[in-house]
Amino acid sequence: MLCIEAKSLFRSYGNVTAVDGIDISVESGKIFGFLGPNGAGKTTTMKLLTTLIPPSSGTITILGIDASRHPLDVRKKIGVVLQQPSYEPTLTVEKSLEKYGMMWDIDIKTRRDRVEELLTAFDLQDIRKKKNDDISIGQRRRVQVAREFMHDMDLLFLDEPTAGLDPSARRGLLDYIKGKVRDGLTIFFTTHILEEAEYLCDEIAIINRGKIIAVDTPDELKNKFGREKTIKIRIGQMQEISGMLQGVRNYDVSHDEGTVITIHSADSEQILAKILQVLQSNNIQIEDLSVVPTSLEEIFLTVVKNSNASSISSGK
Repeated sequence: MLCIEAKSLFRSYGNVTAVDGIDISVESGKIFGFLGPNGAGKTTTMKLLTTLIPPSSGTITILGIDASRHPLDVRKKIGVVLQQPSYEPTLTVEKSLEKYGMMWDIDIKTRRDRVEELLTAFDLQDIRKKKNDDISIGQRRRVQVAREFMHDMDLLFLDEPTAGLDPSARRGLLDYIKGKVRDGLTIFFTTHILEEAEYLCDEIAIINRGKIIAVDTPDELKNKFGREKTIKIRIGQMQEISGMLQGVRNYDVSHDEGTVITIHSADSEQILAKILQVLQSNNIQIEDLSVVPTSLEEIFLTVVKNSNASSISSGK
C-alpha cells in the first residue's frame, strides 16, 4: 500500500520553479530518504507533502487522502519535525512533552507513560526539570524530535532531525526511528549526512534543480552509479616504484610507514592486474590488499554532478 503518492508535482514562486514535475511513491512501513544539495527543492517538497503550501499543479495523496482537498484530515494522521528550531523557552523538558501530548488530546495516563518512555529513549532524564532555554542546542533538538512521538501517527516527516546532535545521540535517534518503523510507522526523511541515509533508508530519491534525478534502494544506486572502485595495495617498505609502473594509469602512490598504491577507477580490476604483474616481476612483496566499497556520498556527488552538467549542456 502506498503511504505517499505524488504525481506531476509542480511548485513555482514567480518565475522560479522550485519543484519541477516530480513523482513520489512511498510504501507504508518504509523509510524514504530524500536527498539533494541546498536549494534543490527538498524543503518545498516537504511543505507540499505536509499541506503547509499548495502545489501549483499536480496531485498529492497521503494515506489515501487527497491532500489538496482535505489538508486537515492529513494533518491529523501525520507528524512533522521541521529543520527550524521549535521549543518553548520557559517550559521544562518534561512539561514540553506533556504539553504536546495535551495538544493532541492524549489521555493523562498514556501521556505520562509516553513522557517517561521518551525521556529514557532520547536520554533526557538528567535534564527533565531544566527549562529549554537552559539546555544546549543539541538537547533542544532531541526534545523537538521526541515530543513528536507523544501522539499517534501513521506517517512522520523528519527534516534534518539529527542536526546538532553528537554521534552517540545521532545513532540513538536513528535506532529509535528504526524501531518505530518495525511497529508500522512510515518515515519521510531528509538529511545532509549520507551515512545516515545509507544506514536508515529503504529507498532514496535524489533531487536537484527541482527534479528527481535518481530513485532506488541504496544498494541499487551503488550498482547503477558506483562503477568506480578504490583498491589499495600496501608494500612493506618505502620504495620508489613510479619507474616500474610506467605505462600504468589512474593510480596514486603515498608513503606512510611503507608505500601504498591506490587505484580509483572504473577499470580498477584491469589496472590492479597490471600492477600486480609488475610487483611480482620485481619480487616486491605485498603486505595488504583491500577494496574500498563505493560510498553513498560518492554516488550522490556523481549523480548531482552529472545532472548539473546535463542541465548546462541543454541550456537550462
